[in-house]
Amino acid sequence: MDVVVTGIGLVSALGNLENSWKRLLAGDSGIEQHQPFLELEPQLLALVGTKPADLISLILPVLADALQDANLTLPIPDCGIAIGSSRGFQGNLEQLLREGERGRIAQCPMPNAQCPMPDAQFPMPDARFPIPNSQFVDFLPHMGAIAVARAIGSMGPVLAPMAACATGLQSIARAVDLIRTGECQRAIAGAVEAPITPLTVAGFNRMGALANTGCYPFDEHREGFVLGEGGALFVLESSELARRRNAKIYGLISGFGLTNDAFHANSPELGGKSAIAAVTQCLKRSNLTAVDIDFIHAHGTGTDLNDRHEALLIQKLFRQGVAVSSTKGATGHTLGASGALGVAFCLMGIKYQMLPPCTGMKKPGFELDFVRFARSTFVRNAVCLSFGFGGQNAGIVLSGDR
Repeated sequence: MDVVVTGIGLVSALGNLENSWKRLLAGDSGIEQHQPFLELEPQLLALVGTKPADLISLILPVLADALQDANLTLPIPDCGIAIGSSRGFQGNLEQLLREGERGRIAQCPMPNAQCPMPDAQFPMPDARFPIPNSQFVDFLPHMGAIAVARAIGSMGPVLAPMAACATGLQSIARAVDLIRTGECQRAIAGAVEAPITPLTVAGFNRMGALANTGCYPFDEHREGFVLGEGGALFVLESSELARRRNAKIYGLISGFGLTNDAFHANSPELGGKSAIAAVTQCLKRSNLTAVDIDFIHAHGTGTDLNDRHEALLIQKLFRQGVAVSSTKGATGHTLGASGALGVAFCLMGIKYQMLPPCTGMKKPGFELDFVRFARSTFVRNAVCLSFGFGGQNAGIVLSGDR
């Protein structure tokens, strides 16, 4: 059964779907210097607004755009949901912790005349977080997907995959399964990420993974990635349902491959055996070969290890001259949502027969056909790749409507 995309909603540091696409083709970048947390040094970030976003504030507008794009009206009770996020509500939970710490501080309980330090503050160990338990439940990892189900009135299956930076592709794959197995004829799938939190920024800084001057995927002088926020949601339907209602079709989810290295927490297996298996699987399930692929939207984080690992994989599996690009130099690295953004840009490339540039690249560090500027060309089949911590490997093939 063919599964097609009939609606896309997207938000990134470049704007909504149309604005992101236009600015992407123009070579613009949404990366800027920010200092959202006074306790941390200023940092290059790709924010949607002027300050870090809340997950729900990103999800609901993107959902509305996807539904409007697909020309659907509410409620949609039989719709499946597969929406993931690698960070979930981490920002909210960190905020609760900060509020709880402030709640533990009080002035000296002794009368001023007797207190040796009348202006000092003292911890109150029996203080509680200033929230009811019900609010904490709202921040469980799957509640973003549940919020979408509530918003559209869905009583169908709700999945909330978490697979590090491969979350977006895994969510789409799971939604395709829901439709192909007949559990539902329509699903909303994708990933949204609000990862700009003190812990996330400090943690990646401590790892030495963040860039200091900019994100330069596959560049000879790449220096790391830049954290970004945003995401993309898709309306997926069986081709039969989409044609029955005369829906516009962006393209087909032709096939996918999902594997794991079982090797290391934050380094890929250098032989690439499992990553190669994921790409091989997605091509086989698409009934395509590597020579049929016109464009590769690479994971391309701008880190030394990822880009080297991915470039070697592309050189090994695909024909010489296949066009390659990473859009993280424009949108930042949206972690679990990065694959969803990549799928959206692949579909826009198929729609407009244009390839987005590898923004930020100055001097290629590998012998691949990188898209340096927006390129008008024939695009029939595109593959989107994602590689996440824990050795998560994912690939999805997008094809023009048959």
